[in-house]
Amino acid sequence: FPVTIFKIWQNMKTRCSNKKTAVYKNYGGRGIDYCKEWETFAGFLDSMPSGYASNLTLDRIDNNKGYSLENCRWATYKEQALNRNNTRLFTFNDKSLTLTDWSKELGIKKSTLSQRYYSYQWPIERVLIKK
Repeated sequence: FPVTIFKIWQNMKTRCSNKKTAVYKNYGGRGIDYCKEWETFAGFLDSMPSGYASNLTLDRIDNNKGYSLENCRWATYKEQALNRNNTRLFTFNDKSLTLTDWSKELGIKKSTLSQRYYSYQWPIERVLIKK
């Protein structure tokens, strides 16, 4: 196995248990831990599904729960970014995207969409209309 998968496992444990790390407050400090099976690297490898690739990260499906087989998946950086507590999705016509992604899809500057939504407080249907 590449060293990177070991580093992913090691970083997960550090975030949850090392009070001296800068990110501890966002993980162990708010009760995020890892399952008993993942205490060892062998246990992590045995239980985490295959499918790891160097462009993937270990992502918690529910950010308020710990690391376990039931709550983790291999995800791209973009998928993981969309799963953050502060990511805002805007739904229109049964499609949910961030303003950045709506901007790319529609060819409208993100700043224009942001101004329409946050400053003018337009409904999303009006925000996403190309004029």
